Amino acid sequence: MNFIIRLLVTTLIVVILANILPGVTVDGFTSGLWVAVVMGILNMFLKPLLVFLTLPATIITLGLFLFVINAVIIMLCSYFVGGFHVNGFWSALLFSVVLTFVQSILNGFLEKKQAQ
Repeated sequence: MNFIIRLLVTTLIVVILANILPGVTVDGFTSGLWVAVVMGILNMFLKPLLVFLTLPATIITLGLFLFVINAVIIMLCSYFVGGFHVNGFWSALLFSVVLTFVQSILNGFLEKKQAQ
């Protein structure tokens, strides 16, 4: 149940951010749901490999290179999901930063709600 709630929250955030941020478009709620699923799969399987392979760059930049990895994940998601389009690296970077920030706030709120 918790997984489904997080998936729907991520979907809602993706759809809202696509309507607010420049350079990012999503065709509808269904495409947003696919974005959330594909992004979860890429974060689960591909992101650890990318972090491992780019560990020297991540250490040299004191972790800031992780933002680049997140942007690459968003661009890959745009490639795989038909109704989701990102116009470039900087749009993907902005989208990933805002998405991560809003997700952390809402997930913290949901965890607090469940603890009560």
